[in-house]
Amino acid sequence: MSKRLDYNQIAPAGAKALGGVYGYVMQSGLPAVLVDLVYLRISQINNCAYCLDMHTRDLLKKGVKIEKLALVQAWAEAGDLFDARERAALAWAETVTRVAETGAPDEAYQAARAVFEERELVDLTIAIGLMNVYNRMAISFRNTPQAAVAKAA
Repeated sequence: MSKRLDYNQIAPAGAKALGGVYGYVMQSGLPAVLVDLVYLRISQINNCAYCLDMHTRDLLKKGVKIEKLALVQAWAEAGDLFDARERAALAWAETVTRVAETGAPDEAYQAARAVFEERELVDLTIAIGLMNVYNRMAISFRNTPQAAVAKAA
């Protein structure tokens, strides 16, 4: 499958606006590894190869062990490998990403609020929304994962 359009070149102001939201999330105070784990899980749900490749690489660079990365998709069965905040963030990411199916039920909200302050939960939800946008852009316009680019070279 070949790339369709380079949306960064065609709509630079739109790409810059998304980048501004990304910058906001990165300075929000949420731990970078937690945000990247959430980004990876959302990208798994949405089946975004480009983002899966990128966030896996980012997490490895941040020192996250491959054993943990291998279990992100099954975090709920991974015992204490994921701490309480990571588990809550991953659960919230799943329910918000699948909001058309889940309706973001009160139980999911209460579980997230039990471990995140108000501002943290709002910032986390902004991050979740942003990654869903990035996934849709990358999938729709067929961004090539770095692993596939490297293999072709």
